[in-house]
Amino acid sequence: MRAEQTSFLFGANAPFIEELYARYQGDPDAVDRDWQTFFAALAEEKADVLAETRGASWAPNGARVIGAADADVPRPAANRNVKGGNGAAAMPLAGKTEAEIRAAAQDTARALMLIRAYRIRGHLEADLDPLGLVRQAPHRELDPVTYGFGEGDWDRPVLIFGSLALGEAATLRQIMDRLRKTYCGRIGVEFMHISDPDQKAWIQERIEHIENHTEFTVEGRKMILQRVVEAEGLERYLGVKFVGTKRFGLDGGESLIAGIEQILKRGGQLGVRDVVIGMPHRGRLNTLVHVMHKSYTALFSEFQGRSSQPEEMRGSGDVKYHLGASADREFDGNVIHLSLAPNPSHLEAVNPVVLGKARAKEDQRGDTDRSQVLAILMHGDAAFAGQGLVAESLDLSDLGGYRIGGTIHFVVNNQIGFTTLPTYSRSGPYCTEVAKIVQAPILHVNGDDPEAVVHVSRIATEFRQHFKRDVVIDMFCYRRHGHNEADEPMFTQPLMYKEIGGHKTVKEVYAGRLEAEGVVSAAEVAAMDAALREKLDKALEAATNYKPNKADWLEGKWAGFTVAPGEEDRKGVTAVDLEQLMAVGRALSEAPKNFDLNRKIARQLQEKRKTIDTGENIDWATGEALAWGTLLAEGTPVRLSGQDSGRGTFSQRHSVLVDQTTEAKYIPLNHVASEQAHIEIIDSPLNEAGVLGFEYGYSSAEPNALVLWEAQFGDFANGAQVIIDQFICSGESKWLRMNGLVMLLPHGYEGQGPEHSSARLERYLQLSAEDNWQVINPTTPANYFHALRRQMRRSFRKPLIVMTPKSLLRHKECVSTLADFGPGSSFRRILAETDQLADPASVRRVVLCSGKVYFDLVAERRKRKIDDIAILRIEQLYPFPFSRLGLRLAHYPNAEVVWCQEEPENMGAWHFIDRRIERALSGANVKAKRPVYIGRPEAASPATGSARTHLKEQADLVDRALTLS
Repeated sequence: MRAEQTSFLFGANAPFIEELYARYQGDPDAVDRDWQTFFAALAEEKADVLAETRGASWAPNGARVIGAADADVPRPAANRNVKGGNGAAAMPLAGKTEAEIRAAAQDTARALMLIRAYRIRGHLEADLDPLGLVRQAPHRELDPVTYGFGEGDWDRPVLIFGSLALGEAATLRQIMDRLRKTYCGRIGVEFMHISDPDQKAWIQERIEHIENHTEFTVEGRKMILQRVVEAEGLERYLGVKFVGTKRFGLDGGESLIAGIEQILKRGGQLGVRDVVIGMPHRGRLNTLVHVMHKSYTALFSEFQGRSSQPEEMRGSGDVKYHLGASADREFDGNVIHLSLAPNPSHLEAVNPVVLGKARAKEDQRGDTDRSQVLAILMHGDAAFAGQGLVAESLDLSDLGGYRIGGTIHFVVNNQIGFTTLPTYSRSGPYCTEVAKIVQAPILHVNGDDPEAVVHVSRIATEFRQHFKRDVVIDMFCYRRHGHNEADEPMFTQPLMYKEIGGHKTVKEVYAGRLEAEGVVSAAEVAAMDAALREKLDKALEAATNYKPNKADWLEGKWAGFTVAPGEEDRKGVTAVDLEQLMAVGRALSEAPKNFDLNRKIARQLQEKRKTIDTGENIDWATGEALAWGTLLAEGTPVRLSGQDSGRGTFSQRHSVLVDQTTEAKYIPLNHVASEQAHIEIIDSPLNEAGVLGFEYGYSSAEPNALVLWEAQFGDFANGAQVIIDQFICSGESKWLRMNGLVMLLPHGYEGQGPEHSSARLERYLQLSAEDNWQVINPTTPANYFHALRRQMRRSFRKPLIVMTPKSLLRHKECVSTLADFGPGSSFRRILAETDQLADPASVRRVVLCSGKVYFDLVAERRKRKIDDIAILRIEQLYPFPFSRLGLRLAHYPNAEVVWCQEEPENMGAWHFIDRRIERALSGANVKAKRPVYIGRPEAASPATGSARTHLKEQADLVDRALTLS
């Protein structure tokens, strides 16, 4: 036996074999199946193997001696994992000498190491880049020489026990041929980072026996060509007819369309009935037309400058490459509903929105095994590597409150981001490295090979449906033009774009291949082009007179909803019968028998029960629970998520009770009525943008559930500013998409410093326009109760931004009576004076305020026994209650009006509310003409970090508000 043949089982490799065998002895599933087969077939006792790997007692440390005077090696045992035989893996070794058996074992170990190396590293030598700009150097772990194989070993059979689907034995040449075709062709597969052995085995078996290649029928190949012809033809046509117009074309990545079509087709065969799609602007127009079946005529009309919405529809609209669509498609008799989410230019921001929509659709269908609804997310390479929302969304993939059964990610890898090359935009070898945080398999593929793209799309769909986990397709392609069609890429990437300029298009490459193989003729390809051109010409001619006659909104689950009415008619019916309130309240204050309840929580429940029975002193948390409980009893589902939302940041909610012995959980809200709806209360991961986007998506697909997101402190919501700005506040105006999401933002100045005081009320008010949402700062549990119920008891939906309290959660004055929730009650946009004052005509000042500062003001007024200063609370800041405020102010004809707030002058509501109060005064027939500001001076930071300074500032602003000049 040559030294190089035996060297593998000596020296540095010895610890590896020993470790593998030790793992195998503890748990056979802890090692790859090939190694399981190897160790089982040798059937050696652990002591014998460990003795050999350590070497003889006289051998130097770290060396092993194979063939020392040992006991006879037992014959290999039959192995149930071996393919191609009747279980007799040992048969090829029958009658062999000990030395021959050991030589065979060495060859097997070396071959299995080589096979494993290709499964791990084979993608590094795959032919992925259509441009050939990046050439990977040969990797030594993929060279048989590294494992001791020489030139004379290529045609000698090696026992591999069914690995690679090559039977019990194969030559090195056969092994290498299959490995190269499977792992180093135009597809590169990364899957060995996955810890689940079943998933790894599935991928191996799915790709190895067919050498990672599908033999398509002639008709199938022609259909793939047709998809590429249509995708390329549309881009070329737009480029000619609308020169220089931005379209963010798919030129260079046309295989995407064929890939998406395969996902839909195979998904339909595997039970998918609803697909939610999110994607960036690049390639969207092609997707809208060729996947979503938007008409060419409608698209050309938009290029001619016409709106995609009927003229009577309100709203700003959006550019054509941001718009969404929905359609029903049929594949092999399976009808699938498709929904392409609209999105802003903020790349990857749509990801969690799509996930939330998918989760809502699963809940609507009762799709608990998550096989009927599929999310597809398309990405650009630079954004997938660079945007934090990618990681936030991936992190949601296997969490109970957000799980959707896996997403298919399709990266259109242009190998550039605007003008930045990959070497400057990421640290890892691929743009998809981030997907490994959830152990998603990654299928890299050359975009110039549409068949390979379709093949991996099929595998990705099957994997997702089988394992219900995320999977990534990374399609290497290129961007034929600049970032947009008016951009000049030669300024920054001259070498790349010289290569692109001389590179054949995807259609030319694929059509040439099919012509060479006799699948189609040049004449047939030309006929495809001509037929498409004729269709496009007719559509362009028709576009001149095209008018959309129907808006894509208020359909499906939104059928029956209406546009919001005027200012006064928006309360809805939110009061609840006292009997129902009592029943729900009592259910909220009960735990199951034999439930080991925390003693402090038990006392809290007793107090809650007391307030329900007496109908007095109902606090904030109880008012909230009554709102949710009554909605649930009426059949309206509720969903709350946020950081620590079950308990509540301030230990106020305790909606999830925990058994102190078993940690079993009990949610009283799910036990308020016999045939009630369900509430989900989810402690979210520690992120804002991803979770808020998810809940926005959920609410956009499910208008009949109350969906709430709670910030741990309102200050932290700015971590989700993109979702707030681009979706929540403007989605209805841009995309005609209503949404009823509720944002709960703890807000109030209590000396907790700059990051625990302000929910940045001013930002939400600055964004308020065109009746886009509601912003409230309620100060009573009952008003909060009615605001929550109002969300679900009207014929329209608007997002609701709530400044929620912190210290008021336990304030003795921040309470309501049960009657405040009962018949005759409703949400009150302005709360009038509650104390007994002098005659209204004698009131010299009206202090307008909102939120917690009211309680500081009224306490000090009582202390000073002032009776000529009235205090009114504006509970709803937007839409602003002009007429109602005017009526209230008219009661005080001789009073001056001041606005008092805790926030600095450049923050809070002042700059928003100033002119609105002035407008209300102008119609009130009173002496005052303008409000006066009282509050903290302008500041860069929301609040001081000093408790002493805070108290001084707070006392000062209260004093000024209550001191008449």
